Amino acid sequence: MPVRTPVDGPRRPHWVRRMAWLVLIWSASVATLALVALAIKVIMRAVGMTT
Repeated sequence: MPVRTPVDGPRRPHWVRRMAWLVLIWSASVATLALVALAIKVIMRAVGMTT
């Protein structure tokens, strides 16, 4: 089995993959915070507290 070298094919630079992961994690965390805020808002409305 031949050893692959960085010259062997079209590979994206390593920093592109890291930036993609960073954006993915950031997006997921923002979406999670939005869902938590929505849940808190619904609970507050259910018990009679308005915002």
